[in-house]
Amino acid sequence: MENQHWWSNSVVYQIYPKSFQDSNGDGIGDLPGIIQRLDYLAKLGVDIIWLNPIYASPQVDNGYDISDYHAIDPAFGTMDDFKKLVELAHQKGIKIVMDLVVNHTSDQHHWFIESKRSNNNRYRDFYIWRDADPEHAPNNWGSYFSGSAWHYDPQTKQSYLHLFAPEQPDLNWENPLVRQGVYQMMNWWAELGVDGFRMDVISLISKPAGLTDAPKSDNSQYGNPETMVANGPRVHEFLQEMHQAVMDHHQMVTVGETPGVTTKEARKYANLNDRELNMVFQFEHMSLDGNPNPQLGKWYDQKVKLSLLRENLSKWQTELAGQAWNSLYWNNHDQPRAVSRFGDDSTEIYREKSAKMLATILHFQQGTPYIYEGEEIGMTNYPFHDLSDYNDLESINAYHQLVDQAHLLDGETMLKYLAFHSRDNARTPMQWDDTTHAGFTTGQPWLPVNPNHSQLNVQQALADPNSIFYYYQRLIKLRHELPVITNGQYALVAGNLEDPDVYAYTRDDGQQRLWIIANFTKQTLQRDFSIPKAATRLISNYDDDQLITLRPYEAKVYQQIY
Repeated sequence: MENQHWWSNSVVYQIYPKSFQDSNGDGIGDLPGIIQRLDYLAKLGVDIIWLNPIYASPQVDNGYDISDYHAIDPAFGTMDDFKKLVELAHQKGIKIVMDLVVNHTSDQHHWFIESKRSNNNRYRDFYIWRDADPEHAPNNWGSYFSGSAWHYDPQTKQSYLHLFAPEQPDLNWENPLVRQGVYQMMNWWAELGVDGFRMDVISLISKPAGLTDAPKSDNSQYGNPETMVANGPRVHEFLQEMHQAVMDHHQMVTVGETPGVTTKEARKYANLNDRELNMVFQFEHMSLDGNPNPQLGKWYDQKVKLSLLRENLSKWQTELAGQAWNSLYWNNHDQPRAVSRFGDDSTEIYREKSAKMLATILHFQQGTPYIYEGEEIGMTNYPFHDLSDYNDLESINAYHQLVDQAHLLDGETMLKYLAFHSRDNARTPMQWDDTTHAGFTTGQPWLPVNPNHSQLNVQQALADPNSIFYYYQRLIKLRHELPVITNGQYALVAGNLEDPDVYAYTRDDGQQRLWIIANFTKQTLQRDFSIPKAATRLISNYDDDQLITLRPYEAKVYQQIY
């Protein structure tokens, strides 16, 4: 089954509005700032912009705690600003995707304010309340942000579920009034011209009956709720209902962030028959560099082995082929910078070569590529040193839980782990030029700008025809021009599954074949993949071709027309 949808050969650019461009000097990025940079995005060639949440919010979790789904947060501008952004983006052929956060709301949302008033309030059942006392939660579930997933309310003598922060109470999707309210809100945004939704933790919306205890590792205080709530009993029913109520009435693109998803479940969520979502974000390749100690979760500072990464990416390529659609990404607002995590930012030359290498591996695979702001110029992790440097709630809570409370490791080690994995790495301001605050703001930025902005910035990238920016531009153009990238069959080159240093695969649609070859190391290697003499080099991060010699982080793609 081929994917012939309008978005099938599109490329998405993710904007974290708070960090993209500030227009008024308050140190926080905003909608007028995004409007100022639309020409830049059009030059890059992207088709879709995904905006992280811009709704009214107390900003406990950087906008993922929404107090009013129908309002723009004043920090980002006005509804008129948003309408202007949609209009101008559409004029440039760029579509707008909003973040949809409906597993939970803010505790300042009027639904929850009412729900908390009394046990028999008409909104009580909009959230998940259970009998409890201050010392005994309804079950052993832990929050993704540390601590218990339950918060006790002394006024009504019950606790409510919050899989994330206590200020983010989970909605009760079993209540049809909740679902209707969500669908009405989605249609409202669609009528304003929004072209789709990225759905935050959408695989968690259906909780199991009984809310029984979750399994927990030895010495852990709390159970892991993801094993209980991911891909819950009614999630596909709910999404099919959503599709009928919303997506059937608009030309939209939808992507679900689906923690805990498997390829089997993904074939339900993102089936090409189009009854639920268009594509999914899965996290398996993001968890391969986690700590060997399960109690420490993702907190670690060692890089993933290529063998594990290649095996996982190949699994998602082959097991979804012809049945469902995948999202392709190396980083986002919740992940550290790709070139620091999977590439090599130790020198300028290695940063440039490895950033292009990673882009090559990803952009020739089947699925929809997502570029996170700054990835196209090779932005790196920030040199964090102290806990006070961090803004991210997850990072701060993890330090206190693992170091101060559980005493699982010392502070110095945890700070190394935070520096490698903290979400703040992705959230430092966009580096536009070499001025004091990188052209992001004339004021004091909400997070500090990476010191390397004096050498690493958009202005410099646009002036260099060999920059990472122009390499991404070429990759996007190739995806638009070559149907084999959208629908060609994926296969590892014979023998590559065992190679510790090189990733080599092909794409073939019966009319042409592409060979994608990437050296994942800073060593010079020899590999003979028997490339046909009729094949020509389509793109590479080196100017010349030394054939079977692969230089540090070299990536190249050959094309053979049948």
